[in-house]
Amino acid sequence: MIPQADIEDVLFHLANVLRVPVFVAAILALIFMLFELGSFVFELANRRRRIGFRRLDQAAAAALEALRRSDRPGATRALSTLGSSGMMVETLTELTAQYGEPAAPDRMAKCLADFDLASLQRLERTRLLVRFGPALGLMGTLIPLSPALAGLAKGDVTQLSNNLRVAFSVTVLGLLIGAVAFAISLVRDRFYAQDLSDLEYIVAALNPDDAGPSHPGDVAPPLPGHV
Repeated sequence: MIPQADIEDVLFHLANVLRVPVFVAAILALIFMLFELGSFVFELANRRRRIGFRRLDQAAAAALEALRRSDRPGATRALSTLGSSGMMVETLTELTAQYGEPAAPDRMAKCLADFDLASLQRLERTRLLVRFGPALGLMGTLIPLSPALAGLAKGDVTQLSNNLRVAFSVTVLGLLIGAVAFAISLVRDRFYAQDLSDLEYIVAALNPDDAGPSHPGDVAPPLPGHV
């Protein structure tokens, strides 16, 4: 039977081995969070004003008129003004390309489903940081506590203070990453839900003779993430 002391020593050494990787991962998570924050600020700048219903209706009517004249470039230009992101512009372009094709409503519904999936994949990056940041912060807090307590037992105040300083710093860093990532995810979720709503209206406007294409949830099981 393995002595308990040996098992505790193994766990202690394993935790110490993770010390540097956890700190490095926390720094990388911070860098990734800053990148996402910069991307989010750029995204906000492109959404300075909400696309009003009148503008949406005018663009849809202009695109439909152009498509009826077989002017796909003109329809793409009319709808491109509604694109608030690269994903939305690509979807609008694909919608005009599908107009008049066999089973166009179903193909357009597939475009909407793909846009919804791409939006969820985009959100997953910051949603991962929401959990990953605090988890790294907690690990980075607990790992230095062992040597800190060992220093306290030996009366080594320097070792104690150094390890506690590192532990609390990583805690603050992890909480910061999680809080910023949560805020970005929350706002982006609303943005992408609104984009999907606008795209659904465009699809309905491009198919006035149909009851409307199926909702993306009718093409595939509803995707989680949008309330």
